[in-house]
Amino acid sequence: PTAPAAHDAAVVGPLERGLAVLRAMSAPGSHRLRPSDLVHATGLARSTVDRVVATLARVGYLRAVGRDIELTPRLLELGNGYLTASGIPAALGPFAARLAEQFDESVSLAVPDGDGVRFVAQYTRRRTMSLAFRIGDLLPAERCAPGALFAADWGPEERTAWRARRQADPGDAGFPAVPPRPAVAGIAETGGGETAGETADAVAREAAGEAAEKAAARVEADFERRRAEAAERGWAADDGLIEPGLIAVALPVADAAGRVVCAVSVVSHSSRHTVHSLAAAVLPRLRKDLPAMAEALAAPPARPSPAPPPPPRPVRDEHGAAEYEPRASEYEPEAAKAELGSGYLQSLARGLAVLRALGVRPGGLSLARVAEATGLARATARRALLSLERLGYAASRGRLFHPLPRVLELGYAHLSGLGFPDIVQPHLEALAARVRESASMAVLDGDEIRYIARVPTYRIMSVNIGVGTRFPAYATSMGRVLLAGLPAEERAARLVRAEPRPLTPRTVTDPRALARILDAAADGGHALVDEELEEGLRSIAVPVRDVSGRVVAALNVSTHAGRGTAEETRGALLPALRHAQAQVEADLRAWRGELPS
Repeated sequence: PTAPAAHDAAVVGPLERGLAVLRAMSAPGSHRLRPSDLVHATGLARSTVDRVVATLARVGYLRAVGRDIELTPRLLELGNGYLTASGIPAALGPFAARLAEQFDESVSLAVPDGDGVRFVAQYTRRRTMSLAFRIGDLLPAERCAPGALFAADWGPEERTAWRARRQADPGDAGFPAVPPRPAVAGIAETGGGETAGETADAVAREAAGEAAEKAAARVEADFERRRAEAAERGWAADDGLIEPGLIAVALPVADAAGRVVCAVSVVSHSSRHTVHSLAAAVLPRLRKDLPAMAEALAAPPARPSPAPPPPPRPVRDEHGAAEYEPRASEYEPEAAKAELGSGYLQSLARGLAVLRALGVRPGGLSLARVAEATGLARATARRALLSLERLGYAASRGRLFHPLPRVLELGYAHLSGLGFPDIVQPHLEALAARVRESASMAVLDGDEIRYIARVPTYRIMSVNIGVGTRFPAYATSMGRVLLAGLPAEERAARLVRAEPRPLTPRTVTDPRALARILDAAADGGHALVDEELEEGLRSIAVPVRDVSGRVVAALNVSTHAGRGTAEETRGALLPALRHAQAQVEADLRAWRGELPS
């Protein structure tokens, strides 16, 4: 009887510690920390923190920046997995987007998460005063409209947990997405002093305690009143609960079994509406759309597009489309152990691989499919699944396991808010440091390239280019890989329209010769330009593709032509460029932000 418990502890311990580190790194203002900061934040020993950080870096969720550690955008894949498995953004996102446009107000989708409410989709209106939460933000149930709807399904256990949380955190400090509640001032205890002074302090503390109890009672009574109102009329309102001026109206959305799984909220400001006028404006349309929303939630997932088989062991659905792309570290534990030795926590890496696999399709996966997806033995996969259940990151329904909304607490709100330059900048810095040359990224803008990110190096002879600089695409390495990524007809039309002219004696201007060069760039996956833009300047570039395989940007390194032959430059710089390209594209596969245009 003790053997299974010992095995479970061997999984839960490392996995729990790894998740604790990721949570600490996800706290506001804590996205870049030193290991000593993590020791303080998690209460783990320094040796344990070092092993956890080394493993998470090997998996790709943390990276070193000097002496600091920071989250990587690749961590988003865990939250994306929950969003995919829930099916809510895919099914209801089109409805919410249309509602936001029709009402000219922000519309959000939120799900219950314990005694809180977590946002899973957001469709905002661009205004000077923005009314929006980040995907992954967690709010107290009593301080938002969806919370009153979800609380209708609470049993005694959930109510007890909510009261305990309210007692432990009356100011909502554990919910950084909302302003803290005004706290009842207390008086700190002091040692020694006059008897009269001690008596006065005791009286003040007793009064403060009574005031806090009354405040908590008022919060509970108000929440109970709003919960009852929501249950009776089928919708809930927020009139300044989160902060003064913010108002919202929310309706519940149920699945085929009648279980409330999420809420759709329309959010406005008191300068535009009162709660009553907002409800009058949006409720008729929301109620009209509710049956279609429920039907969309109940519909089977759309047939996925076929995808090329990613190595080494993709899991395929019934249509033959690849669902899960394993990472090398998941199938090379011996290599990871050889690299990190005792610093590699295999149980942590396996647990995260299982959590990642759970998000490959709506509804979750069976134990057999999880084992297949991760390459783990069924017994090992089962222990990891049970550990994730115990830690609150997964649940089972029948034979299927699925991730829970709590997964979104792992850096999602912060990382999903990064812009494209934020994603690529660390990789440019690493590339420039590796090759000791300037590294840049550009996009195609008409018939020119436009620099959107750059990391210069400081040498006696260096290339002086800034963000925003434009050059003709036909005469640059980045322009050529960007043009090579276009359909053949569009590529040819652009070359004719650009009317190439010589910028140096070596500039290729003949359209047929340029077409052959672009064909070679498309076939070889890179382009090298030698003194065609400016004498003495040589550059080599590779394309950067999004999750669909479309070329969205180009990455290059520039150097002086006098530092070697063209082939020597290719041999010295192309491997480092390809490594940076792979790292950027891996981050882009997890990131769902706005691509450059």
